[in-house]
Amino acid sequence: MESPRAWQRMLSGRRLDLLDPSPLDIEIEDIAHGLARVARWNGQTKGDHAFSVAQHCVLVEQIACHLDPNLDRHARLAALLHDAPEYVVGDIISPFKAALSYDYKAFERRLLAAIHMRFGVTPALSKALETLIKKADHMVAYLEATQLAGFSVEEANRFFQRPRGLDGEGTQKFYRLKPLAPPEAGATYLKRFKQLL
Repeated sequence: MESPRAWQRMLSGRRLDLLDPSPLDIEIEDIAHGLARVARWNGQTKGDHAFSVAQHCVLVEQIACHLDPNLDRHARLAALLHDAPEYVVGDIISPFKAALSYDYKAFERRLLAAIHMRFGVTPALSKALETLIKKADHMVAYLEATQLAGFSVEEANRFFQRPRGLDGEGTQKFYRLKPLAPPEAGATYLKRFKQLL
């Protein structure tokens, strides 16, 4: 019997083996295209368009730099790519990821390591950088929850804890979220990637 297909064909023509991902089969255009079409919060957000994972990643990179202005370009690239595996697997909400078990996390880590290798980022990030990216990711989730996903500030404070570090002159205006159409979101992600590369 033939084993089931375990690869995803990309628009670039690449075939990415999900069980054994090769850096050679990863293209940034495929990542940008896919992430621009993956909705955060399962699409349960305000606006004419879903708030995409591509937009989310760009914002996480910006906030990581706000938290540590001395980040080098590799660290910033790691922040931008932190959810890159979702171009293949989609954005699975945290409660469901927990239900899927450790095997899913191992799969996601393997794919992210291949993505990092493809673009010259060390596969194993330092604990300090991982912590910083998680903190920025958490802050963006709070902003998304309160601005787009219908959470009241009180409710978001209870579930996400209000993040510290987003205060300051102009930051609230700067982090006003507006969902973009997929082509614009993908172009924004790709432009930021090229600036960092």
